[in-house]
Amino acid sequence: MRRNFAALLVSCVSSTSLLAASPEFKSEQIFAPEPIHDHASSIVELANGDLLVCWYHGSGERQADDVKIEGARLQKAKHEWSPRFDMFDTPGFPDTNPVLYFDSRQHLWMFWGLIVANQWETAILKYVRSDTQWKTAAAPKWQWSSEILLKPANLVERTKEYLDQKNMTSTERGAKLLAHAGDKYFARMGWFTRTHPIELPSGRMLLPLYSDGYSFGLIAMSDDHGETWQASEPIIGGGGVQPSVVRRKSGELVAYLRDNGPPPKRILISYSKDDGKSWTFAEDTNLPNPGSSIEAIALKDGRWILVYNDTERQRNSLAVSMSDDEGRTWKWTRHIEKADSGSFHYPSVIQTRDGAIHVTYSRYTAGKPELQTIAHARFNEEWIAAGQ
Repeated sequence: MRRNFAALLVSCVSSTSLLAASPEFKSEQIFAPEPIHDHASSIVELANGDLLVCWYHGSGERQADDVKIEGARLQKAKHEWSPRFDMFDTPGFPDTNPVLYFDSRQHLWMFWGLIVANQWETAILKYVRSDTQWKTAAAPKWQWSSEILLKPANLVERTKEYLDQKNMTSTERGAKLLAHAGDKYFARMGWFTRTHPIELPSGRMLLPLYSDGYSFGLIAMSDDHGETWQASEPIIGGGGVQPSVVRRKSGELVAYLRDNGPPPKRILISYSKDDGKSWTFAEDTNLPNPGSSIEAIALKDGRWILVYNDTERQRNSLAVSMSDDEGRTWKWTRHIEKADSGSFHYPSVIQTRDGAIHVTYSRYTAGKPELQTIAHARFNEEWIAAGQ
């Protein structure tokens, strides 16, 4: 009887293996390419299974005052993205780098940087929230709107420590960073978003931020479901910005950062062992980065993926790498886009409840004029593991 049961068990395992998912990949453009600036998308899955994407749209970035946040929705029962709609517009000011987040209480959030004086350093961190009115077939209706004002913890002290460690205290760059750190206005302005927030088991919400004025990262932390926020210590490195945060099973947090610093151009990495309050100085990994946004997430089965431009100069190659040891090594890599020209960059990454991986990104076609759109790719882990 035991032998028969064992044979049946082996048969079931074998059958399950044969039924393993096949590699799947699909990509599309959310709207027709156009000769105007469309950039920095963010994607979420809502509780009803719809996908919602936003991006900023206008005649420039921080230099233009007509920049607004647009969006589109892919309803669960449909196969085409909706027509574009306005998500938020501050008349006369650029609204940039929007980030969507759907929390564990089924509240939809959107965070972004409102640029006051056409410089990134003048950004005010804004957010809106929809508690119940995100179910509409088009644009969400926002019930809550506010700003997040932050005082980075130990900014002067950590800046001094880093400059001393790198023998930069007496350099022109070092003097400038110390002066900025001691300037209350500069220290408290200019922090804004790029990648998804995460929620910790404790309920703490972590919102990754960065400043182009410092080329530092920062984490906004909330322990009361976003009602109030406090700032972490800065994530300081050689030009590390736009952190993307993933949590290991041990509780350690890992932040991957874009490289806005000098060569070698590499993704930077930093660690936190106290739920995001303090961070190690960011150091180079062996993964290339041309000074372009990245995002990493943990998948449901424990593996991690990282989506990034795997070059040191151009953004014409958009890769996804997968790790089975929580980011210590990346054993599988496959390309979402790769071409001799064009630009495929600024990925936003989620895994939906059905296990599918979704990436939206800016897709620019080389030419005069350059044509721009937001693209969407849907694939599974098997597609990554299958290789090129």
